Amino acid sequence: MKSILVIAAAAVAVAQNIVTSGTHNALTKRNTTLPSSFKWTSTQALIYPKNDSRAIAGIKDPSIILVNGTYHVFASTAKVEDPSYSLVYFNFTSFDKAGSAPFTYLDQSGISTGYRAAPEVFYFEPQKLWYLIFQNGNAAYSTNPDINNPLGWSAPTDFYNGTPAIIENYLPGGYWVDMWVICDDAHCHLFSSDDNGRLFRSQTPLVDFPKGMSEPVIALEEASKYDLFEASNVYSTGNSSYLLLVECIGVAGRYFRSWTSSDIAGPWSALAATEDHPFMGEKNVVFEGAQWTRSISHGEVIRTDIDQHLRIDTHGIRFLYQGVDPKVSTDYNNLPWRLGLLTQVEDA
Repeated sequence: MKSILVIAAAAVAVAQNIVTSGTHNALTKRNTTLPSSFKWTSTQALIYPKNDSRAIAGIKDPSIILVNGTYHVFASTAKVEDPSYSLVYFNFTSFDKAGSAPFTYLDQSGISTGYRAAPEVFYFEPQKLWYLIFQNGNAAYSTNPDINNPLGWSAPTDFYNGTPAIIENYLPGGYWVDMWVICDDAHCHLFSSDDNGRLFRSQTPLVDFPKGMSEPVIALEEASKYDLFEASNVYSTGNSSYLLLVECIGVAGRYFRSWTSSDIAGPWSALAATEDHPFMGEKNVVFEGAQWTRSISHGEVIRTDIDQHLRIDTHGIRFLYQGVDPKVSTDYNNLPWRLGLLTQVEDA
């Protein structure tokens, strides 16, 4: 009897580890083929700045992950005063509770005060650690063994020793922003943008991560910076296929173009990649109720596979994004960005 109990306990522990670590369950049926066009519905704005002592103007750049029934969200807070950008964390179990979720400002953790923005969260399974990737003037990361402990994040560490030369050369008139990490079985890749029409990529062996990032190369570029602006997301869609999203600026507002590849290193082939036929934008989003924004801006697919491979299903996608009232005109850092939720409409 004792041996049976031991075996049962071990089985439970393994099952709990699979859920916690985000290792993909091979028994789960997964859609891996992307449609050629997309349609979405959008909620009203769900998440607003709190009326608290921080007096932030906007909440932006959400990264979201679903772990054991709880949505964990990391986002930027924006205001005119220095530091203009900081990071915040909150969680909830259903989106009808999202607006009332308490905020934890991550400058109270080891991340500390100073310029911090545009987070991405994932579980790095080889090290059993959570990673938070963000910009701080460089590309930076913090780690935490427990995503449920928002004060447990480590002090930031930079990926690079200063701004890489290729990015510095192209940077005049732009900004080095929006770092994004995704790994395959051999390497971890770091993407970033220059707000000048270029997407950069570095890599390091999986066993060396987070150290050893190579000098960046240009992964994709456009003649107009507005056609390849910022806020890139890269996901695995299974069967050695990848989806790249990049935020662009159009006539109506912000929207996302998309590309696919059989390799994270590219080359990338256009999928839904114009303002008239975007991956998501005003042209293919229907609002539940009044349209509250014309911009479908910086956000992230809700991931249920939480490890470094960033696997997503290709149907029934949900995307937490930032939007803003188009009638508001103010300093950029004072814009009242809010968060809403897109849901993919099937058979688009």
